[in-house]
Amino acid sequence: MSDPILSIRGLRKAYASGTEALKALDLDIQRGEIFALLGPNGAGKTTMISIVCGIVRATDGTVLIDGKHWRQNYRETRRRIGLVPQELTMDVFEPLMSTVSFSRELFGLKPDPARIEQILRDLSLWDKRKSILKELSGGMKRRVMIAKALAHEPDILFLDEPTAGVDVELRKDMWNLVRRLREQGVTVILTTHYIEEAEEMADRVGVINRGELILVEEKHALMQKLGRKILHLQLTEPLQAVPPSLADWHPQLSDDGATLTYEFDAKAERTGIPSLLAAMRDAGIAFKDLDTKQSSLEDIFVDLIHNGRKEAAD
Repeated sequence: MSDPILSIRGLRKAYASGTEALKALDLDIQRGEIFALLGPNGAGKTTMISIVCGIVRATDGTVLIDGKHWRQNYRETRRRIGLVPQELTMDVFEPLMSTVSFSRELFGLKPDPARIEQILRDLSLWDKRKSILKELSGGMKRRVMIAKALAHEPDILFLDEPTAGVDVELRKDMWNLVRRLREQGVTVILTTHYIEEAEEMADRVGVINRGELILVEEKHALMQKLGRKILHLQLTEPLQAVPPSLADWHPQLSDDGATLTYEFDAKAERTGIPSLLAAMRDAGIAFKDLDTKQSSLEDIFVDLIHNGRKEAAD
């Protein structure tokens, strides 16, 4: 594996009050990957991004951007990074074209109207190029923030809750844009509340809670390793209740009594399915159809956060 484009070691942020927003975090991001950082509000996602982007000062730790120390080579490393922050921050009376072009020149790059035009077309903003920013909808303003972040052609793009509060159509447009950026070699790190966003796009997933990175895993490996499967059995005749002879498997009965649901570990040596079906046959319970469903990334995320909170309480 090649050297990571972003390497974080022992990154910590503590405030004078004693609150530890980030707890000695280690993370490597590979060149050209899409990495999704998941976590509840206040978990430390934005703090981590703000430190890497030089907005917040770390208490401890180091960050290397393509092998270069992010403080000792601040101008160079910051130019390699694009940031789309969670909050919309723009001069609302500025024309769209001007504000995006200015973002490029802020990093010392020569004007490149053709490049700016391409970015605006990719984001469906070209028709709005002469519009004053305050006239745009919230979704359009979000697109402008992405255009500003891309104007100086960064190698690493941070998207902090990029689709919060935008409609489904815009969300899908952004997903397509992120995939195109990855094809162009841009490394994308996104934080999101929309777990389907990570499931749809990410190569790897990190889960952060209470300032601690509790897991980093390839998305598919994570879903195979931690995901459980659910067996749905459509019964020929509805049941009033689960008979005691099936109690060992803890199946759940639907409200209408027509479906039995059994959760199992697909990787276990014994799933318990054959013995459950045999017990159903012995009890005279027939079924007309069955299907299995893999638990989603959302199920896994909720379990991880819930278990993390339980352990903290213990």
